[in-house]
Amino acid sequence: MAEGKTVTTLYDVAEHLRTKREMAAYLEASIEEADGNTGFIVKAACDIARAKGLLQMKRKLGLSVKGPDGVVT
Repeated sequence: MAEGKTVTTLYDVAEHLRTKREMAAYLEASIEEADGNTGFIVKAACDIARAKGLLQMKRKLGLSVKGPDGVVT
């Protein structure tokens, strides 16, 4: 019997952080999970900075994205 291959895809959290509330919740959860690992917190802050950049770019291009909560950004 042949084993099936696991298929994975890249996941970029910055593409899913659409609102200030989501960004704040992500940072808060990251701080709680960091267990003193400052690199983990810095990574979360960088993810948020990239998310803000993506949102600004979408707005300049006139693009909008509707999140799972129905919020359009």
